[in-house]
Amino acid sequence: MPIIGDPDPDTLWRVELFFGAVGLSIERVTGVMIQPILKLHHEGFGRAVLIGGRLIAVNKQLRDVHRFGFDNLGRLAQEGDRYVSEGIELIRKFPDVANY
Repeated sequence: MPIIGDPDPDTLWRVELFFGAVGLSIERVTGVMIQPILKLHHEGFGRAVLIGGRLIAVNKQLRDVHRFGFDNLGRLAQEGDRYVSEGIELIRKFPDVANY
């Protein structure tokens, strides 16, 4: 895949869906409303953050979004679970900030 030029709209959609699903999973467990924010440069670099209250529950630097994806569903679930666990842990560690 070329890494020059704008990322494919379908790829951007998959990135949004992935982090949206992570946010919903965190929200389901903690009860804290999570807002995903995705900011990408047209060359495929950027950041995804999931915010609950004033707490950044997940902060992911994105590079080479052109190649975003997973080899199989197991890898997708593993990566998603890792972000969900980190987000839940931070919310439980700082509940006052997350519930602000």
